[in-house]
Amino acid sequence: MAINSLKELWELIILDCRNNQKISEVGLNAWILDLIPVSAENGTVTLATNNEWKKKSIDGYYKSILEKSCEEVSGLPMKIEIVVQTDEPKKSVTDSLNSEIVYTFDNFVVGPSNQIAHASAKAVAAKPYLNQYNPLFLYGNSGVGKTHLMLAIKNSIEINFPEKKVLFLRGEQFTNELIQAIRTQTTDLFHERFRTVDVLLIDDIHFIAGKEQAQEEFFNTFNTLYPERQIVVTSDRPPKEIKTLEDRIRSRMESGMMADIQSPDFETRVGILKQKAIQLDLNISDDILYAIAEQIKTNIRQLEGIIKKLKAYVTVHSSTLTPPMVNKYIRDVVSETLPEPITVERIVDEVSRTYNVSADDIYSRKKQAEIAYARQVSMYIVSQAMSLSSTEIGKRFNKDHTTVLYTIEKIKKKIKENESERCLIEDILKNIRT
Repeated sequence: MAINSLKELWELIILDCRNNQKISEVGLNAWILDLIPVSAENGTVTLATNNEWKKKSIDGYYKSILEKSCEEVSGLPMKIEIVVQTDEPKKSVTDSLNSEIVYTFDNFVVGPSNQIAHASAKAVAAKPYLNQYNPLFLYGNSGVGKTHLMLAIKNSIEINFPEKKVLFLRGEQFTNELIQAIRTQTTDLFHERFRTVDVLLIDDIHFIAGKEQAQEEFFNTFNTLYPERQIVVTSDRPPKEIKTLEDRIRSRMESGMMADIQSPDFETRVGILKQKAIQLDLNISDDILYAIAEQIKTNIRQLEGIIKKLKAYVTVHSSTLTPPMVNKYIRDVVSETLPEPITVERIVDEVSRTYNVSADDIYSRKKQAEIAYARQVSMYIVSQAMSLSSTEIGKRFNKDHTTVLYTIEKIKKKIKENESERCLIEDILKNIRT
């Protein structure tokens, strides 16, 4: 295969790692996708990251995988070199997860469902940690605008307070980076990364619930930063409903400002659609906007998605929008934004992070008590979250159906007798289902 550029080579390496499951999607998101290809010369591909800790972690765990993938896609033996570049200009208003969307307070449509959250976020951005909203805890269902407000805070502070160090990441990424730091014995660099920032923003904090080491690290990080530096977190539910969140963390979250974000009302949904249409220079009638707002009622991402689809259609076909065609795209967007399918692999990954046992060990025949119990919990959750027979579950875990049935009953009895374990397993199920 002819490879015409460094960019194309890097894209092929990522595609190979993803399609052949050499690196998990979580690993790609947390460590690989934000690497910047710098050069390819003298048999070496140079990739840049933004801090020393990430460099050491990637060198220790992923570099050999990337080198093998590079050789396979290019047909030539190549070395991978990771370098640290910290002098690049900050991405002030572009979310690295989606370069198309600019997240600011100006393009956040305010309505009755989000007024308090919006006002609190603006106050934090105007005076980081010199306000009464520290920590700020934003909560609400998926797709209601929590991440938009988080990134608006980040972008506003980076523009108005360029001297401040701002860090934004997701709760799942915090957990994965901690696991990687422990594996590579770089916890000192992990601490430096998180405990020297001026503003820490963690999206979906509920993903650390039930994970003992992750909660311990977050608690210590919180205590290091608070009250002199700003902390903002989001969740799909208030602290009191995250049953396996440690009381000491819950009390700290509740000591600050908690703001609920509800699903947008009709007028707000229309406003969101109009604003997105203006951003994309899409001429669309109010009647069609109203029809979309009436059918898509809870998820802002779906509202944005439908406008993108319609803009692409008009651009490609040089055609005007008609109600039947719009209805088709509404159905497509709703289908595309359904929750990620629940799989045995997703369940095992979540259980492995919660109980600090590797996924490979859960699938293995190892009999150590902690591994055996994580395997039993995995089989129980699979039975609750998926429509698989005991025989099918047994095949996935190298067990016969009688053992699976016994295991399910054993865990059922356990959660009846042990309230904390019941809450832990319920939180795992909630994370899987969202």
